[in-house]
Formats: sequence, structure tokens, C-alpha cells
Amino acid sequence: MSGESSARMRTILLHAGAVAMALWILVPIYFITAAAFSTQEAVFGYPKPLVPQISTGTLEFFLGASGVLPSFRRSVVVAFVTLGLAVAIGTPAGYALARFRFRGSDTFRLLIVSTRAFPIVILSIPLAVTFIRFGIDDSSFGLALMHTALALPFTVLVTSSVFAGISEELEEAAMTLGCNRLTAFRKVVLPLALPGLAAAAIFTWIISWNEVFAASILTLRNRTLPAQVLAALTQSPLPFQFAGGFVLLAPALVVIFVIRKYLFSLWGRVSR
Repeated sequence: MSGESSARMRTILLHAGAVAMALWILVPIYFITAAAFSTQEAVFGYPKPLVPQISTGTLEFFLGASGVLPSFRRSVVVAFVTLGLAVAIGTPAGYALARFRFRGSDTFRLLIVSTRAFPIVILSIPLAVTFIRFGIDDSSFGLALMHTALALPFTVLVTSSVFAGISEELEEAAMTLGCNRLTAFRKVVLPLALPGLAAAAIFTWIISWNEVFAASILTLRNRTLPAQVLAALTQSPLPFQFAGGFVLLAPALVVIFVIRKYLFSLWGRVSR
């Protein structure tokens, strides 16, 4: 009986912890969304109703501000270019780390992780000078290269773990049946790795979308949305800040839910 009670207590504590964690994430999202869809007067009102009166005035005020829509489009372009470059480079690198044994492989993994140990603040001036010298400063492509460099260590390590979890015997069996390594990778390994690659793609996209420091340093006239919002934050009213927070938050949530649906469908297909 005591064993059942302790198991029930652990289950209750586990569920309580999950609910607390969900509320920790969802409550700020709710208040930001509620403020973004409230009137500007309601943003300053107190006490606030649990269900606000829906109004698009605050959001229209933000979207109508100078430079917001161009910076939004620029953020989308930079995030997708970063996603393409990071996955295109990180997937072969992760596969090589998982499948091939070579001298210094552990050191190489450590070097990949160590690139995240250098704060971008230290590298900001050399980066700005280098980008100006190559003529890619204040451009979406240059910023996408910087975001790729920031996201690539994560992408390589995640894809390496994904490929390490797929049995090499499947590739060997495909090669004994006439496939070369590339064909075996494309027809056997890649379909099994797609859920993990989709997860890496989610985080790569979000890293680029949320990044603000490099975007503020390397761009001036062609800024992404986080850099644009940061530049106007201290001079803008509170409704503008809530609307900006919602516009920054919403695309990331949409991407997560879209790829999440694709992710679950792939895992279900693989498990069958």
C-alpha cells in the first residue's frame, strides 16, 4: 500500500511540475497576446480583465510604424537562409562525425562546442570590420552568414546524435544489395533521420529569428525585426512594446507548430 501511495505521489508531483512549467511559459505569452489585442487605453488600465476586449488598434499602430514591415520581411528571409545553410552544412558534418572514425574526432567535437564559449560581444568589432571589408555589411546575406555561424555548432551536434542513433547495419545491408554509400544514405538513413533533422531545423530557425546583438551590430539601415524593435524600444510607448513582443513571438510559434505536426507524422511513420 505504501508503495502504491509513493508511486501515486510521484505521479502527482510529476504532473504538478509539468503544469507549473507550462504555466511559466504560457502565462507571459497570454499577457503579451492580450495586451497586443487590446486598445491602447486598456494596456494602461488596471485591474486588467481576464478576457480582454479584442481590438487590433495596438497591433495596427505597431505594424504601421516606420520600418516595421520591411524589417519583418528581412527577418523571415534571414531566418530561412540561415536554416538552409545550417542544415546543408551541418547534416553532412553530423553524418561524418557519427559514421567515420578518425584521429582527433573527440577534439573536433570539443572544438565545435567551444565556438559557443566566445561571446559575440568580443568578436563584434572584428566582425564588423571584416564584413565592411568584404562588402556584406548591412545586408541580409551577411547577417544570414553570421547567424549560420552561430547556429552551426548546435546543428552539427544534433544531427551527429541523430545519425549515431541509426544503426549502421541498415546502411551496410543496403550496400550489400547494390547501393553505394550516397544512395544508402538517401534511401535508408535520411528518411529515418528526418524527425531529428526537423527538430534541428526548428531550433536553427528560432536562433536566427530571435538573434538581436549581431543584427544590431552588422546592420544599420536594413535591420531585422528584433534589431528594429530594440532600437525603438526606449523611445516607444508601452503598447508598441507589447505589440512588438507579440509580432516577434507569433512567427516562432507558428514555425514550431507547423514543423511539430510534420515531426509527429514522421515519427509515427517511422515507428510503424
